[in-house]
This record gives sequence, structure tokens and C-alpha cells, in this order.
Amino acid sequence: MEKKKEISLFYCMEAEELARNVAAAHPDCIHLQSINWRSFDDGFPNLFINNAHDIRGRHVAFLASFSSPAVIFEQLSVIFALPRLFVASFTLVLPFFPTGSFERMEEEGDVATAFTMARILSNIPISRGGPTSLVIYDIHALQERFYFGDHVLPCFETGIPLLKQRLGELPDADNIIVAFPDDGAWKRFYKQLQHFPMVICTKVRDGDKRIVRIKEGNPAGRHVVIVDDLVQSGGTLFECQKVLAAHGAAKVSAYVTHGVFPKRSWERFAHRNSEGEGTEKPFAYFWITDSCPLTVKAVSGKAPFEVLTLAGSIADALQI
Repeated sequence: MEKKKEISLFYCMEAEELARNVAAAHPDCIHLQSINWRSFDDGFPNLFINNAHDIRGRHVAFLASFSSPAVIFEQLSVIFALPRLFVASFTLVLPFFPTGSFERMEEEGDVATAFTMARILSNIPISRGGPTSLVIYDIHALQERFYFGDHVLPCFETGIPLLKQRLGELPDADNIIVAFPDDGAWKRFYKQLQHFPMVICTKVRDGDKRIVRIKEGNPAGRHVVIVDDLVQSGGTLFECQKVLAAHGAAKVSAYVTHGVFPKRSWERFAHRNSEGEGTEKPFAYFWITDSCPLTVKAVSGKAPFEVLTLAGSIADALQI
């Protein structure tokens, strides 16, 4: 049996819990390392990589979380420093590529920030072992893999196996049908979910409004699971749920790899309590992964949310 690589794993503060879970998945070969995340009085970072001398000749990884522009600079500073410490190889794990939905230029003047982020990451210094490996989960647009330059090797992973495993554990596992909110989601995921019957929805314009309709499939009597890569406000998911329920779905759940939920928009999905706030429960389950650590903290223990951890998958990806 091939011996596993010993990996020194650094992480940003936000992703500490996920980093600990990754190390726990392969405790024999993943060793957590730390960074002093300090700042000067003017707010700019004052950073120190602990044990910098000891990681020479080792396989090193960094677990990042680019949850806001404010935290990106300090993490980039570390990401650009680590490969230069004479490490054997460097892997950057960025579970959620945050600018991924800003990839289109529809008119002159639009700025495709996904391309900017890819260019920045493509300039990570080469380590002694060669280009940086960049691990990303369920990137929003498939063409974004071509945004990266030759100095990084993007490794695109997916959270779908976690969903399939969880669906297999449900009491009504044999009555599940998968729904996609639009053609984009279908293209992205249908090959991984081919053994499920499917419903494909589509958005049509009606004046100023965009209405969701069923394009293919029949949800009647089924437990329908809507699958997409990310959720922001959740408006599309709610519209899909209404249409599916109107067409006889027995119950509706949702899965997204990245629960972004800006401005606490997850609250609209939370089951109301029984103290006179109504009992509206449009979603039976809402599964997310821990790619967005701030959301995980916010929804912990709140129905219908369940977190499927990427820790084991990340630990495996670090061995590639």
C-alpha cells in the first residue's frame, strides 16, 4: 500500500473548525500548523508563520476562506509566503471560489471579478515541488477552469457524493427525485446524479418578473431535492419550491454546496417556532457543506439546516 504524504496544514482563523476536522480525518499524516494573525494599529496585517524553519522540505497546505474582501489580503500574504519557505509542495484549498458568479461581461465596462481572482491566484510563487495545487469545490461556471494560468494546477472537486450518501440514509430514499432550478444547474450536476429521476425547472420572463416553471419531469408524490451549487438570497429556491408543491410534490428539500446567505438571508428558510409565529415549513431539509464557515456557525442546530462536512474529501484531495 502506498505510504500517505505527511502534510503540514495551515489555516485562516475562520476555517479553524474545518481544519481540525480535516486533520481528524487523517490524523496519522495531516499535522495542523499555526499562524499569528495580528494587525498593526492602522489595521494592516502583521503576520507571523510559526515553525517556518521546520516546514522546509515538507508538503504544505493552506485552508482559506475568502468570505469578504477584508480578509482576502491577509490570507493572500500568507499564501504567497508559504511556497517560498523551501517546501516540497504547496496546496491551496479554497472550498468556495467567492467571485465565481461574477464571470460574465454583458456590456462594455462590466468587470469580471472571477477572472481577476483567478489571475491573482495564478501568480502564487512556484514551490520547490512545482506549481501550486488549487483545490476548489463546485465552481460556479465550468469555463472558469480556463481562467487560471500555468503556475497553478486547479483541482475541481464536488460535494455531490456527500449529498448522495445522505439521501441514501433517508427513510424515503426510494422515493427521491432530483430537481434543478435551471439549465445551468442541470449541466453542472446531472452526470453525477443520473441514477435519480429528474425535474428540470426554467425561469421565464413575464414583464419585469421572472417566473419559474417546470420544463421536464413530474414531481407528483415524490420527495423532491433541489440541487444547486450556491445560494445567495434564496429567491429562486423558494420559487422552485412553490412550483414543485403546486405540481404535487410530497415534500421539498434543497442541497447547495455553498451556503453564502449574505445579510442572514438563511433566516427566511428557518422553521418557525410554535410560539405564535406560524408553522410554515416549505423545506423538509436544507443541506449545505462547511465551505462557508460563517454560515455554518449561524445555522448550527437550526432546522431545516444540516451541514455535510467536506473534511474527509479535503483530506483525500491533499493526498493527490
